[in-house]
Amino acid sequence: MSADNSIGTPEQLRDPNYMPAIGKAIPLGIQHVLAMFVSNVTPAIIVAGAAGFGFGSNSPDFPQMIYMIQMSMFFAGIATLFQTIGFGPVGARLPIVQGTSFAFIPIMIPLVAGKGVEALPALFGGVLIGGLFHALLGTVIGRIRFALPPLVTGLVVLMIGLALVKVGIQYSAGGVPAIGKPEYGSLLNWSVALLVVVVTLGIKFFTRGMTSIAAVLIGLIVGYIVAYFLGMVSFVNVGRAAVFAVPDPFHFGFEFSFAAIIGFCLMAFVSAVETVGDVSGITKGGAGREATDKEISGATYADGLGSAVAGIFGALPNTSFSQNVGLVAMTGVMSRHVVTFGAIFLVLAGLVPKVGAIISTIPIEVLGGGVIVMFGMVCAAGVSLLSDVNWNRRNMVIFAVALSVGLGLQLEPGALQHLPDTIRILLTSGLLPAALIAIVLNLILPTELADEQTEEISGGMAGHKHDDHV
Repeated sequence: MSADNSIGTPEQLRDPNYMPAIGKAIPLGIQHVLAMFVSNVTPAIIVAGAAGFGFGSNSPDFPQMIYMIQMSMFFAGIATLFQTIGFGPVGARLPIVQGTSFAFIPIMIPLVAGKGVEALPALFGGVLIGGLFHALLGTVIGRIRFALPPLVTGLVVLMIGLALVKVGIQYSAGGVPAIGKPEYGSLLNWSVALLVVVVTLGIKFFTRGMTSIAAVLIGLIVGYIVAYFLGMVSFVNVGRAAVFAVPDPFHFGFEFSFAAIIGFCLMAFVSAVETVGDVSGITKGGAGREATDKEISGATYADGLGSAVAGIFGALPNTSFSQNVGLVAMTGVMSRHVVTFGAIFLVLAGLVPKVGAIISTIPIEVLGGGVIVMFGMVCAAGVSLLSDVNWNRRNMVIFAVALSVGLGLQLEPGALQHLPDTIRILLTSGLLPAALIAIVLNLILPTELADEQTEEISGGMAGHKHDDHV
């Protein structure tokens, strides 16, 4: 759906406070939900799977995964309302859509891996404290951006994607590999997953407008229909799920874990910078202006507070969703009230466990096809950010060392088996050591190295002669 005079005048469309007619505002709001829906619920499914929650109807932990999906929808809506309506200094009062963040998954998986429900109290303790710390960044976000140039943020986003691509392959093959599971990697599993990939790519590049934006969702729906006729879908849990349920505070318990708190607080920097970029993208794409300091700080407050409140009720951290920034630019509708309608839809969906139960019927292979595309796009987004870097000798060395250490520890976690559990969990994520190395080296290495051109680092391999200094 594109903007036209039936929605409002050009001046009205650029005004965040403009309220279109209800009959047009509600469909526009639903568009925002469709654009982010799959990405919003996927992290909960991944974390539940990493913790060892069964995907079958007989698993005792399966209702907990349904609850986490339910809370993903509910608190994405609540956090979005923090942004669009706001209160006090909280909220940008812009059409910003919040949703469950992929960025924290590489931190969360080591915290819960194979530990079941017992690992969740520490996880959500980290979400709460990390969210509060994130909110505090709203007071200083403008002053710390210098420490997070594209070299650092691009590397971190790339590392997030690299940490997640393994999950997409495992899901496409039939879930996390297990002994005695001969169907893992079967032709049937891969056929369904690849169908989702092919349909998603076809929709993305051969259609336009909202259909193109919702390509992953459409791909999943097609894969789901095919999987149903192949006998891979069971609706047993839908009948068992309640029609209505309210969020339960401290549903999974609550405890403080040093590893979880440090991990979530460090990742809050990354999420905050991502939100700053999204706010700038919305004001440029929708209103043709730069974001104000008040809007940036308000968005950061809402980002953190939304995550903290979510943690209390058993939901994962929230962040602004970039795909919805593109949707604002496409529709040309800058109205925050439009996004408010979408947020209300998410809140209502989060109050109905049957919605979560229906989502949980998606076969893991179908979801795998979708996340292959989504996580690949995370990697691509990191590469896009890195394209803005001036690749001189200094920046190449920073990138090389950070990537080598971070990705190496991620691929070979056993190398740190003798370290205390807390430090081992933080380092084997790969993400935190890579980010820390990049930030520190970027701050301490002399900028004089930046005057040396890229060819000096690669010329030796090409057969050129240089001096003996490194």
